Amino acid sequence: MSTAQGARARARTEITRAIKDEARRQLAAEGAAKLSLRAVARALGMVSSAIYRYFPSRDELLTALIIDAYDSLGAAAEKAEQQVRDAGPLRRWTTVCEAVRAWALAHPHEYALLYGTPVPGYTAPQATVPAASRVGLLLVAIARDAHRDGTLSAPALPADLHSEATRMAADLAPDLPPEAVAALVAAWAQLFGLIGFEVFGQFHRVVEDREPFFRQAAVRLAQGVGLTS
Repeated sequence: MSTAQGARARARTEITRAIKDEARRQLAAEGAAKLSLRAVARALGMVSSAIYRYFPSRDELLTALIIDAYDSLGAAAEKAEQQVRDAGPLRRWTTVCEAVRAWALAHPHEYALLYGTPVPGYTAPQATVPAASRVGLLLVAIARDAHRDGTLSAPALPADLHSEATRMAADLAPDLPPEAVAALVAAWAQLFGLIGFEVFGQFHRVVEDREPFFRQAAVRLAQGVGLTS
């Protein structure tokens, strides 16, 4: 790459970063539904036509922000789990859950973009799936290690759920028992439900000492999957 090409690439990277940073500020102030490329360009002192060379539409900018947020969340969870990789599955699980909660509390507007009210007129493309899957895959990996070691004891399934659990297992984790996969999907949904209640204020005047409350809830989720200390 020539010096001129390198300089252009660096400039494009810097402008792209500035656009996304300003878009995040507008998310915090106005919410995702009001995000506007023209408003972002105006805030950055750009002519509105110039911003379309970086993001051809509002939806493409939203997709970039969503992928960045999912990757940031996934990286935080993976880093925390790496630090306790030699611990038992229950410790690894609760560490991941606590890392997800900490990220959400530190990035409430980005969490709202991922797990809050859907943005009218926007449908997340397939490109968001790998980043969105990072936390879920990490939890599956913990269950997989416990299953391999013979310490996973997933609850029995009712008869009317067996077919759906078998389908989910085939799609998500064919090396795990269907009952474990069904429990994992339920635990994943409950984890983000717990965090969403805290981030969006539903615990106000209901749960005040939230850290130990969440820690105990995370332990219960792990036990529901079949992970023990």
